[in-house]
Amino acid sequence: MKPVVCIVGRPNVGKSTLFNRLVGKRVAIVQNDPGVTRDRLYGEGDWDGEEFVLIDTGGLTPADPSSLSRSIQAQAEVALDEADVIVFVVDARSGLCVQDSEVAGLLRAGGKPVVLAANKADGPQQELDATEFYELGLGEVIAVSAQHGRNSADLLDAVVAVLRARAAPASDVDGVEDLKRVALVGRPNAGKSSLVNRLIGQERMLVDAKPGTTRDPVDSIWETGKERYRVMDTAGLRRKRSVYLDMEKIAALKAIRSIERTQVACLLVDASVGAMEQDAKIASLCQNAGRAMVIVATKTDLVPVGSPAWKTMLADLQDKLRFVSYAPVIGLSSLSSSGLAKLPRTIGRAFHHWDRRVATSTLNSFLEEAIEDHHPAAHRGREVKLYYVAQVSVRPPTFIFSTNSPDGVRTDYRRYLSNRIRDAFGFEGTPLRLFFRKRGKGK
Repeated sequence: MKPVVCIVGRPNVGKSTLFNRLVGKRVAIVQNDPGVTRDRLYGEGDWDGEEFVLIDTGGLTPADPSSLSRSIQAQAEVALDEADVIVFVVDARSGLCVQDSEVAGLLRAGGKPVVLAANKADGPQQELDATEFYELGLGEVIAVSAQHGRNSADLLDAVVAVLRARAAPASDVDGVEDLKRVALVGRPNAGKSSLVNRLIGQERMLVDAKPGTTRDPVDSIWETGKERYRVMDTAGLRRKRSVYLDMEKIAALKAIRSIERTQVACLLVDASVGAMEQDAKIASLCQNAGRAMVIVATKTDLVPVGSPAWKTMLADLQDKLRFVSYAPVIGLSSLSSSGLAKLPRTIGRAFHHWDRRVATSTLNSFLEEAIEDHHPAAHRGREVKLYYVAQVSVRPPTFIFSTNSPDGVRTDYRRYLSNRIRDAFGFEGTPLRLFFRKRGKGK
């Protein structure tokens, strides 16, 4: 179990750049626009033999009355509750401001140990200017440059010294890697963040009427029954021509990488809108990545399961996403919790089939029956023969067929074999990989 270090400060002081510097890789989105980081973002760091969880937060704006800013502040305050030590970041270039004093007041009231980092101190002059932050009454000011790495070692020394002095217990979010990984993907405003909040029982993610509120993929731990999952909420994926800002392009790339990192992808489709072209593209990304998949129709408080509107939506969804017909479809409402109990069972089945292996003897008995029921068509006047099949891997299930003519096994027959495998063995919620290899000489 690892202690927690939380990075806070007003917007645009370089918190995400410092976060990336301390975890040693580019995890947080970094852009000059204030307010880019909106959700709490977790990473792992270590220094001088001490390991810790690092949390990046949205900018604290105590005097800002806007609803989104209040949500961002609430997120930061939850992170502060989790923290064992707080790194308060200020801007050495712009100097001390009223917002810094307000944030400092919040931190003093919280009673947690604070390490004060004056960022953007890229040279001796800025380092000298940083001394004015002693007025905040938070102790030593460490002048750093997150962009260039200047004095980052001194900052880490200070953080580790506090952690060792406190001998802090760890956060619930740790480096456990044996959890099943589930990614929530979909178009903007499909209800991904609302679902995460409902699953874990706290306001872990921002929920706002504006599409695109989530920009960083964020991991949460979801416990249900005897199972624990690592749930990744991702930025909504828009059509390419709709992605104008560099920040949104980066967020879309992160969502795609989350698909590659996950085991089960839950494609969220807004039932009140229905499936659209972009949903099919996202489903295709999941299929091409070889990930297990569950399709979740959200907002069933607006379109109740079983109603005429639901049946119409479901038929249209199944038509537009027929190429992933193996993916089970469930309906739920994050608002009312209706249908929520089905989600872990459905995810569990999809993972089980994604990880399933069939014995070679069973497969070859199956192949004999499949060929007897439907022979492959001849190719260039020559009979196409299938001799043998073996499952060579899982995640996703992958099969190699031995044949005298790999090119002669037509697309429709490959589809036939895939469907027969599903009929015989299930494989609900997972893509299948079928390869055809020519039998060696003399065989």
